[in-house]
Amino acid sequence: MDQKQAALAIETFLRAIGRDPAREPELVGTGKRVAEAFAEDLCKGYELDVDALFSTNLIVVPTGKTEIVALRDIAVATTCPHHLMPATGFGTVAFAPRGRLLGLGAIAELVEAFSRRLTLQEAIGDHVVTALMTHLEPLWAGCRLVLTHTCLTARGERRQGAVTETVALAGSPAVEDRATAMAALGVGR
Repeated sequence: MDQKQAALAIETFLRAIGRDPAREPELVGTGKRVAEAFAEDLCKGYELDVDALFSTNLIVVPTGKTEIVALRDIAVATTCPHHLMPATGFGTVAFAPRGRLLGLGAIAELVEAFSRRLTLQEAIGDHVVTALMTHLEPLWAGCRLVLTHTCLTARGERRQGAVTETVALAGSPAVEDRATAMAALGVGR
């Protein structure tokens, strides 16, 4: 990312909406701060190597010992690609392992790798589940995200308190396994 160009673009944007960073003390340095925020935090997921995450945190165990792994209340922050506004909340990742596990911190980092991007909420869950299915080959994998989008609460409809819940599920769970997966993900809580 070219932070210098991004900072100049933000300053141009501020002038385009009638604000002058050179004359308004609270806007001095805003372009640089916004560029740094996107480069170093809001879009850092693009820099995370998902394959390396699995290769360095993969745990092989005897099959049949663990039926379900569920990690709840993973803090999630993402940026809406439509309005460049944040969405925050929590996620749950669950899967039925078949001999391969991933360290708990690595599961949270996996969510961060896909959420710290300019992306849709639905895509985050899909990417997490696809990565789990590809690298761990579980019976099934799921990701539930419950986020508050500021593009819904602070602009447009201004629906304070509105949350968006998405569930991505992959694998071939039988009907009874699907209910177990949904319960592990906390759907309906």
